[in-house]
Amino acid sequence: MTKSTGEGLRDRKKRQTRKALSRAAVDLVAERGLDHVTVEDISAAADVSPRTFFNYFASKEDAVLAPDPEAGARLRAGVLAQPAGLSAVEAVREALLAEVSTELNEDREFWGRRMCVVQRYPVLLAKVLAGGEQVEREVVAGIAERVGVPADATHPMLLAAAAGAAFRVAVVRWSATAGDATLPALLVEAFDLLAGGLADPPRS
Repeated sequence: MTKSTGEGLRDRKKRQTRKALSRAAVDLVAERGLDHVTVEDISAAADVSPRTFFNYFASKEDAVLAPDPEAGARLRAGVLAQPAGLSAVEAVREALLAEVSTELNEDREFWGRRMCVVQRYPVLLAKVLAGGEQVEREVVAGIAERVGVPADATHPMLLAAAAGAAFRVAVVRWSATAGDATLPALLVEAFDLLAGGLADPPRS
């Protein structure tokens, strides 16, 4: 079998190991509590060594959250890549929708369990907020470049913050409902509400 476009075998195995560690961390913390789970416990559950664990995460808290260090840059590029005819709100919406993979939407149970764990422990919630701020700065930069205003202007900062809130609301609703609503549909609904009242600023 020849190697074509997309991730190679090594990258795929690394992604699978990272996912297995995060899944083990969430499951163990949900079952035992954060204070009663160690890196060694998580490593054993994922069938890797603690040394391998630290190739992927700096702590058990990071394993639970599994932050993507490339998410911010990817979202910034996604905002800028949207067609010129879209408003900034629509561009951010489309960039976020691209982040919502089929795997995420099909794994409602795991994401719901992770959210319950995060909400239970202030240290995890604080880490989520800190990571969200880093991603938000990248989104602000992308919006500012797209609409032609400084990154410290009100519009890009407000839109990025509102987009983050819309995404969180959509994820909370998606994880809590047992209905047929998908995460993309809930995200679109939230952004439609934003788009009705947050127009682009005039260009100078």
